[in-house]
Amino acid sequence: MTSEYILPILIGFFISAILGQRMLPALVKLKFGQFVREDGPESHLKKQGTPTMGGIIFILASTVSSFIFMGQDATVLPVLLTMLGFGAVGFVDDYLKVIKKQSEGLKAYQKFGLQAVISLGFLVYIVVILKQDTSIIIPFTYGYEIDLSYSYIPLMLVVMLGTVNGVNLTDGLDGLATSVTSIVAFFFVIIGATYGFVGGIFAAIVLGSLLGFLLLNTYPAKVFMGDTGSLALGGFVVATAIITKLPLFILLFGVIYLVETVSVILQVGYYKKTNKRLFKMAPLHHHYELKGVSETRIVVYFSLITIIMSMIAILAL
Repeated sequence: MTSEYILPILIGFFISAILGQRMLPALVKLKFGQFVREDGPESHLKKQGTPTMGGIIFILASTVSSFIFMGQDATVLPVLLTMLGFGAVGFVDDYLKVIKKQSEGLKAYQKFGLQAVISLGFLVYIVVILKQDTSIIIPFTYGYEIDLSYSYIPLMLVVMLGTVNGVNLTDGLDGLATSVTSIVAFFFVIIGATYGFVGGIFAAIVLGSLLGFLLLNTYPAKVFMGDTGSLALGGFVVATAIITKLPLFILLFGVIYLVETVSVILQVGYYKKTNKRLFKMAPLHHHYELKGVSETRIVVYFSLITIIMSMIAILAL
């Protein structure tokens, strides 16, 4: 890996680590504490009051770092703006939870509506401004591309909404979403450095910023990223996947996001039909937690799965 990618990682890391140490006392002082779901695992009750909205830390670190490297890659700006847009939606959601002192913020239709607007803005930008064609790469076909033509924007809109909310659902254990998405960011760095795919520079910035955030987010977490962070990360992952023509590869490197989402869908559908639970609790990480698996072990397992599937995704190129 060349210095072209190592330097953004290092700068993102140090800015994030420094910001984290400076901002944590402020979040505690402002009483931006997490409100734990009443129907959640009992072990999570001790997390009540832990500062949330910590996603601001790596979002700011990524933004500051981006200004240094923006001239090297034209895709940095649209991906950054998409990340900031989704992060802003998460920030409003988190803020409402804090001032209302409850675990619910924005209404579901409000969240999806705002997410749809941001997604459409990104898609129109890359097609009209960047003039990216409407083709995507099919996995395991030696780079074969299929042109989606007029169905491109509607289909990619579904992919964006699904992925962003999948990442959001993954954020439920200390360091889980951060660790998994760090590995996904590293995947983008590898394909950028090895195969010349765009998006590698910003992925390196995000990777470094997330590693800096992990200093505070690993178990026991001193700060949670909140929807501010998880929605921003979802925006980064899916925007980078689309801009590299790899949305189908999300099924591989993003398998944890997919499984978490499917577990919720199955749980709701099964309960409505049988009035019984398919899992002890959804998303899936809570199911294993209630079965007695420790948080740290779940994070390690899910991270290992992401590493393996990311390697398979590289082979699929």
